[in-house]
Amino acid sequence: MLLQGKKGIIFGALDDRSIAWQVALKAKEAGAEFTLTNAPVALRMGNIKDLAEKCQTQVISADATNMEDLQKLFEESMEAMGGKLDFILHSIGMSPNVRKKKHYTNLNYDWLHKTLDVSAMSFHRVMQTAYNMDAMDDGGSILGLSYIAAQRVFPDYGDMADAKATLESIARSFGYHFGKKNKVRVNT
Repeated sequence: MLLQGKKGIIFGALDDRSIAWQVALKAKEAGAEFTLTNAPVALRMGNIKDLAEKCQTQVISADATNMEDLQKLFEESMEAMGGKLDFILHSIGMSPNVRKKKHYTNLNYDWLHKTLDVSAMSFHRVMQTAYNMDAMDDGGSILGLSYIAAQRVFPDYGDMADAKATLESIARSFGYHFGKKNKVRVNT
């Protein structure tokens, strides 16, 4: 199996419509071992426990905007799987402006900050935690999900386009450092 013996963390599975949910099913099918995580509020809304049961894994609650939560997540994940990680999937995105249908020309800036924090800065936090803990095995892979609106105009995608453009920039910058340190690939 393609991912036999590979260990990781999958962020962002909420329900069976989530990309992270489908990735988790395919990763398990390919032999991977992983933990699942999402923010405490998302865990109350979704069905991630059903996915954990199907994948024979555990759910570790972690707010990806909170460094203490991330530290605990990485510690518990590495302990559960007996070592360093081979992959991380960051499938996190949320915009209060988009949810509340605020037009891009009339954004609520407090909500924009929340969008950037959750959808982009969390990717940096995840990688910084993994980097500082030396949690990634040599040659590992980190993937942050983006969208074409990071590169082209999709008017209804609102401030999420800005967040995904930021996420892509973070991937390039942190990818340099992770690649230099231990040949970890960072992609979007």
